Amino acid sequence: MNLVFFDNKSHETLLPLTYTRPAADLRIGILKISEKWEKSLGGVTAGYVSQMHLSKKYSIPVKADLYLASNVIPEHYLMAEIKALSIGQKLESFGNCIAFKSTQCFHDLPALNEALANAESIESDSTPISVSSAIDIFKRNGDQIQKDIDVLKLETVSSYGLYNTLIGSQFYIDPTVKMEGVTLNSTEGPIYLGKDVEVMEGSVIRGPFAALEHSTVKMASKIYGDTTIGPHCKVGGEVSNSVFYGYSNKGHDGFLGNSVIGEWCNLGADTNSSNLKNNYSNVSVWNYSTESIENTNEIFVGLIMGDHSKTGINTMLNTGTVVGVSANIYGGDFPPKFIPSFSWGGSSGFQTFNFEKAKEVANKMMQRRGLDLTDEDSSILEFAYKADSKFR
Repeated sequence: MNLVFFDNKSHETLLPLTYTRPAADLRIGILKISEKWEKSLGGVTAGYVSQMHLSKKYSIPVKADLYLASNVIPEHYLMAEIKALSIGQKLESFGNCIAFKSTQCFHDLPALNEALANAESIESDSTPISVSSAIDIFKRNGDQIQKDIDVLKLETVSSYGLYNTLIGSQFYIDPTVKMEGVTLNSTEGPIYLGKDVEVMEGSVIRGPFAALEHSTVKMASKIYGDTTIGPHCKVGGEVSNSVFYGYSNKGHDGFLGNSVIGEWCNLGADTNSSNLKNNYSNVSVWNYSTESIENTNEIFVGLIMGDHSKTGINTMLNTGTVVGVSANIYGGDFPPKFIPSFSWGGSSGFQTFNFEKAKEVANKMMQRRGLDLTDEDSSILEFAYKADSKFR
C-alpha cells in the first residue's frame, strides 16, 4: 500500500512546530504519527503532500492508494472504517476529511483539496483522535506511550543492572541501555528505554515515560510521568509531562512541565518555565492561526518551542510561552509570552537574529552530532524567517 499524508488546517494551529515538518512527522508517545500508521498498517510506503516549502525534504509520492490527514492518530475502529472505503470515497468527521481512497497521485495541496471537495463523503461513526495543537501532544502523550508499546509488541523485563530499584512491572528496557543507581516506578504507567540510552546515577523516573535511542538522562534527574525524550537528547533537572523532539538538550537543573520542545533546541542551565498561574486560572497562549493570544481552557501549559531555539542561563519563562524557530532568549526578568522566530534578546527587548548567522549556529550544533544543515533545511528555515517577520 502506498500511503500519503496530507496537511490540513491543523498545520497552522500546530505552528511553530510545523514550520519545519508536516504534522505527520510530529512525535507523540514513542512514535511519530506517520510511524504509528506504518506500524499499524504494515508493509506501507509513505509519502507526503505538504506545504510547498517542505516538499523538497518530505517526498511527494509517485504512487498513491490511501490519503490520510497528517494530524490523525490510528485507532482500531478508524482502521476498519478506512478499509471499508471504496476508490473515490472519503471518510469525514464533523466536516473534516480523515481519509481519502484514490489511486490518483496529487503533487500539491490545491489539486488534492479539489479532489477531496468532489469525493463522495462517508461520515465516521466515531470521533477520531487528532492532534490539533501542541497542547494535544503533551496531554495525550502518556496514553500514546502505552499504545505505542502495544503496537511495537515489546516485552517486559523484571530487573535490570545490579544497583537499580524497579518498582512495578511495566519495564521495556533495551539490552544496550547503560543504567546503575537509578529508581524507576512503573506503577502509574510503563517505562520505555530504547537502544543505547543512558540513565545516569541518582535519577528518579515515574512512568509513563519513554527515552528514545541514544538519549541521555543526566545525573540526579527527577522526571515525572507522561514524558518523552526524543532520540539523541540530553535531559536533566526536573521535568513533568513534556515531549522533547530529537537532538535537543536540557542538560542542567531547572523545571519544565506541560511542554513541547522542538528539535535542535538548548535550554541553558537553570532555565525555568512556569506551567501553572498563581491564581489557578486558565492559561492563554499565542495562536498562529488567529494571530492572537487565546484561552486554552487548560490550567497547566508550559513552553512550546520551535526547532533550533535556545535559552541562556537563568532564563525565566511565563506560563504558556510560545517560542518560534531559531530564537535566542536570555537576560533577567520574564520575556513576552510570544517570541517570534529569529528573535534575539529578552525582557529588555528583541532584535532580529541575522539569518546567515542563525544558519551558522544551526550548522555548528548539527555538526557536533555528525550532521550538516542541508540546502533543504536552510530553505525551510528561510521560510520561517520570512513568515514570522511581521511579528518581529
